[in-house]
Amino acid sequence: VMKRAVLSLTVALHAATLAGLAATAHPAMAANWRIDPARTAIAFAIDAVGFPRTEGRFRRFVGKISVDFDHPERSSVAFRVQSASVDVGSTSFNDYMRSPAFLDAGRHPSIDFVSTSVRRVGGSTVRVSGDLTLLGVTKPLSVDVAVQPVASKGGRRLDFHAETDIDRLEFGMNSGFPLVSRDVKLIISSEAAAP
Repeated sequence: VMKRAVLSLTVALHAATLAGLAATAHPAMAANWRIDPARTAIAFAIDAVGFPRTEGRFRRFVGKISVDFDHPERSSVAFRVQSASVDVGSTSFNDYMRSPAFLDAGRHPSIDFVSTSVRRVGGSTVRVSGDLTLLGVTKPLSVDVAVQPVASKGGRRLDFHAETDIDRLEFGMNSGFPLVSRDVKLIISSEAAAP
């Protein structure tokens, strides 16, 4: 479900390091940042002929983000999403999404992303590349992530946001095609707190 740009997966955004952030950051080595689940959303949208756009999100996930402000290329991210946590606002539709027709959550309980590189591509944007595994198929994936510092009384925080399209057919998710679009829009937003 991914065209070179996505997840994440995604979350590689946290691995981002901005010139502006470097000026306010103290660590000279990579440090593990804590993802804030309450301020993290992994959402998606898909179109189908004759039906309104279906929008949903995944409710359960874990991630590990390591950020090196002085050397962004040393940053990294690993993320795991529980397939069965998909939520499109309907119990029966949720079950259908978990079925072998789409996520096949029984056989493939997780969607995984592990970064292989992080590089700055703009003032507040980083490109995170890595391997995305969905339905047992692993494909390379790159996504541009906008990263901003967040004002907080409780310590340093980073905000990140990414949107991209993924090709679900690349992972063998063929159900409904061509009436159901091959492209799935991913929208990932999150905050992470400094250690």
